[in-house]
Amino acid sequence: MITPPTGLRPRRDEQNPAYVLLSPPCQSPGTWPYQSQPARITPTPTPMTPDRRRQLLAFLTGLGLDPAPSSAEALAPLDEALSPTSAGLAFNHEQLEFLGDAVLRLAAAEFLERHHPQLKVGERSALRAQLVSDRWLAELGKTCQIEAVLRIGPIAAGDKSGRATLRAEACEAVIGALYRIWGTLEPVHRWLTPHWQRTTAELQADPHLHNWKSALQEWSQAEGLGLPSYSSRECNQHHGDPRRFHCTVALGKRELGEGWGGSRRLAEQQAARMALEAVQPKEVPPASPS
Repeated sequence: MITPPTGLRPRRDEQNPAYVLLSPPCQSPGTWPYQSQPARITPTPTPMTPDRRRQLLAFLTGLGLDPAPSSAEALAPLDEALSPTSAGLAFNHEQLEFLGDAVLRLAAAEFLERHHPQLKVGERSALRAQLVSDRWLAELGKTCQIEAVLRIGPIAAGDKSGRATLRAEACEAVIGALYRIWGTLEPVHRWLTPHWQRTTAELQADPHLHNWKSALQEWSQAEGLGLPSYSSRECNQHHGDPRRFHCTVALGKRELGEGWGGSRRLAEQQAARMALEAVQPKEVPPASPS
């Protein structure tokens, strides 16, 4: 609680100025925060063509959002969300991506509350971290074929290494756009719940929730073996090559496993996974084909 300095304490009938500054303005029932206001619609600077409108409607239908608002004005936030900065347009996805990040975390928390109320808070936090991760969003974008409706600039189109990041950012922006168009979390849940259910089932079958480096470290410390050490090397400079990096992991002089990946981080995770399969073969599910 904020207390005024000595000698400046307000009288009984005088309000503390600190409270005046920090308190929200009084609202009468029927206004925010008691009642949500209509979603703000962001118009596009240029008219939307009929082909683009049909493309966006088909995309929403593919997400399971049918019926959907069909006017160009109502679809404007979605068009904005699918316009990365690389497109060089007068508008881009950045603000909706920022909004979508917050909406995504709230929707994921609601999903776990609805479908997995038995989980403890720590278990929910670990699961939610996976359900909102960039890796998960990139896979979601691939599944939903989001690149087919993106306005991609020529430079980004040739950058295969950045495609995963592009898909993840676009998915977050689309989530923000859905919230802005409908004004509720309902369309976000309708789109993401089936994907979250599949991912959650997979993660719950994996005691390490895909974080094999952390799991290996916990095991080695519990056994009094110290920290694992990783040695990575770049085998080629082909962006997008799943075997671009090779990594080995060891405890002292004992090598436990090796892995490949399109990045050092992924190669290290796969090396840790192989190591865990060697020391705890019954606790790690077999790797899914990539």
